[in-house]
Amino acid sequence: MAKILVVGTNTRALACSAKKLGHEVYSVEHFCTQDLQECSDYTHCTLTQEPYQSCGKLEENFDPVSIAEKAMEYVDKVDYILYNSGVLPKIFPKEKIKGNANTDHVENKFKFYKKIRNKFKVPETFLVSNVHEIQEILQEFRDKKFILKPLTGCGGAGITAIDYGDEEEFISEMILQEYIPGDNISASVLSTKREALTVITSKQLIGIKELGQKEPYGYCGNIVPYHNNPEIKETSKELIKYLSLIGSNGVDMIYHQGELNIIEVNPRFQGTFECVESSLGINMVDAHLQACEDNLIDPPKPEKFAVKMIVFAKNRSMVKNVNIDHVYDLPYKQVIIEKNEPVATVITNSKILEDAIYSAKQTVQKVYCGLEKC
Repeated sequence: MAKILVVGTNTRALACSAKKLGHEVYSVEHFCTQDLQECSDYTHCTLTQEPYQSCGKLEENFDPVSIAEKAMEYVDKVDYILYNSGVLPKIFPKEKIKGNANTDHVENKFKFYKKIRNKFKVPETFLVSNVHEIQEILQEFRDKKFILKPLTGCGGAGITAIDYGDEEEFISEMILQEYIPGDNISASVLSTKREALTVITSKQLIGIKELGQKEPYGYCGNIVPYHNNPEIKETSKELIKYLSLIGSNGVDMIYHQGELNIIEVNPRFQGTFECVESSLGINMVDAHLQACEDNLIDPPKPEKFAVKMIVFAKNRSMVKNVNIDHVYDLPYKQVIIEKNEPVATVITNSKILEDAIYSAKQTVQKVYCGLEKC
């Protein structure tokens, strides 16, 4: 089998799926959870989890440069590279990447908007660099609500609502985008150089305070599958083909009263990864690798509902024991998790949607019971 390097902020899910296929796995990431070690033959993490020591805050301590530098040390040792959020593929040799080697036209949200706005329905979107530009736009479109987004990034981090009269004097280049109410939908799409297929759709869980998410538009998980909506599946497939992406890709959309707006595309493995595997009973690394070799799988119909909930610390807490069923991305015992930082991931499934949701919520509470407030 192959030697695979998986790189990103959190690689545990990717590493475990690659390991199930029998590959030798090299992992370079930030968190270094307990369960990553079970799936990775060679592991490097920028965060060292030590008893009674703080894991810090991701936005302050995440170092993509260090991750990239360490990953480059493994490049010549592996057959190919898989990546998810937190790394730009252009730093790696193109011939090593299984997936999209050039993603700038998608990663930059304004370039993405300009590229697709004449073909797909999108919210009004503007590139702004100071408060005066923002106020002019808000004055012109008084009938619309807007949100302010970083030019690049994922997971909903740094997105804020904004109203006319906000008094921030200066900002770096950002995106001012019309706020569209509705369901936050994600589509998982597999594509080759010639064709694309929407494998499944999901509803995203966004900004849920009960999960300790401080970001109002922050990603908290998914419910898979979403309604079997042909328009969502067809639009997602056509968008990925239009952008000439290959492998596993994600399309984020807002669906409201029969109207579909494209928000962004993730040209890599998505947060829905394990929910898709659980619902369909397939290995997504295998499906991705086959697509990159110009072979689209014929995905089965969903076998069950899958629910993912990311648990964030509601207080500065010490980990006592969160090593329980349906809990992943396990922190080490006695480490300190700062308030609003991720603790672990809960994933449940059932043939009945309400049972899967109930089980996930119950497991979330068990995770919180496994923490001790500092």
